[in-house]
Amino acid sequence: MKKLFAITLAAAILLSATACSAQQKTAEKTTEKKVEANAQEKDRETIYQVALLQSLTQGYYDGIIKVNELKKHGDIGIGTFEGVNGEMIVLDGKVYQALGDGSVKEAADDETVPFSNVTFFDKDGSVKMSDISDVNALKEKLDSMVEKNGRNLFCFVKMNGTFEKMNVRSEIKQEKPYKPLDKALATDQREFNYDNIKGTVVALYCPDYMDGLNTPGWHFHFVSDDRTKGGHVLDMNIKNATAEYDATPEFDMCLTDNDDFQKIELAKDVSSAIKKVETNEE
Repeated sequence: MKKLFAITLAAAILLSATACSAQQKTAEKTTEKKVEANAQEKDRETIYQVALLQSLTQGYYDGIIKVNELKKHGDIGIGTFEGVNGEMIVLDGKVYQALGDGSVKEAADDETVPFSNVTFFDKDGSVKMSDISDVNALKEKLDSMVEKNGRNLFCFVKMNGTFEKMNVRSEIKQEKPYKPLDKALATDQREFNYDNIKGTVVALYCPDYMDGLNTPGWHFHFVSDDRTKGGHVLDMNIKNATAEYDATPEFDMCLTDNDDFQKIELAKDVSSAIKKVETNEE
């Protein structure tokens, strides 16, 4: 009986240990899933930036990551492609390439990116737009929205509507040796004007403290509803629209160890060049 009891007890201990081990593994998997879920939730509240506007402005146009990798970090955004081969508009998870000939195509997954900002769009609110006469009036309206929701947060906006006037630009792909961006645009920028065009403006707001990594304030790109026209917005006019916004508190930046990138003087003041390429103004 004593021997039988010992065997029974050992079996019970083994079953208990096996059950505890199974419970521990289940708990570990649950914890891993929670950590992964928290990480994904965090990523949705992060602006992911590829390189710097300052590096792009000084002529670093080599791709750092591929489009398929960029998509993992956001479903809305703006940017450009290797050799500044057109303007990038990321909308609803698709990456569009507005080319220098005025056409738009969906970018290939293996296309590379020298500069971009993306995030996952989670609507925090919306603002009604009416009688917006030009891009400066749009900035003023959006600035008042930013003041109410936190001027030190990043903010992405998507505004869909029918635009009475839309003035956009893109550029012809550059070849090495690359010129600084303002010099490249002086000869290879192409402008396009559209009347009564339906589409979406994708806008990024960067806080003042981003001076040196990007440009503070607003940056606008546009793509038409039929995905055939688009580019960097120089000016526009709209009667009525709704601007949905997503305020975002976190920031992540992807750089490269490329030798040419390491030679760039990123502390150099290129603010006047940035203003010129952003607005066409001296």
